[in-house]
Amino acid sequence: MAYVTNRTVPAGALTNVDTEAKYGVGEIVADENGNQYIYGIGVASCVEGSWVSLDEEAQASLLAANAKGRVGIAMGAIVASTWGFFQVYGKSVTALALTGFADNADCYATATAGSVDDAIVAGDRVKGAIGRSAVSGGVITVELNFPIVDDMAD
Repeated sequence: MAYVTNRTVPAGALTNVDTEAKYGVGEIVADENGNQYIYGIGVASCVEGSWVSLDEEAQASLLAANAKGRVGIAMGAIVASTWGFFQVYGKSVTALALTGFADNADCYATATAGSVDDAIVAGDRVKGAIGRSAVSGGVITVELNFPIVDDMAD
């Protein structure tokens, strides 16, 4: 089970896509493994594993070059006019990545919205995210520590 503040979230709720908000938008929950997720508003073309940037209202935008804001990984196909959870902390095994992504590489936003790559692009590093596997079938395992993008060169 996971929890929202002091309320419990039913098993499987982390991957649900809701047609109306069922939790407080922006609330953070944790699962039994210590992974953490934020409840947010979806965006067109979002699929499970999509990287998103989240604004102050927890509105998602597919992560792309030059983005700014908090970063999460969609737990389901959280498209426009729907709500769901985006992982922001812990180990994720369904993060989208481009071909050639190497194990233990830094993650960078790309021109392919919703995916990351390990090619260094000034200002587009996803700070607080590191790939923990090579890409396989378009996805990687990634370790998250409340990642952000700020469009500033390192």
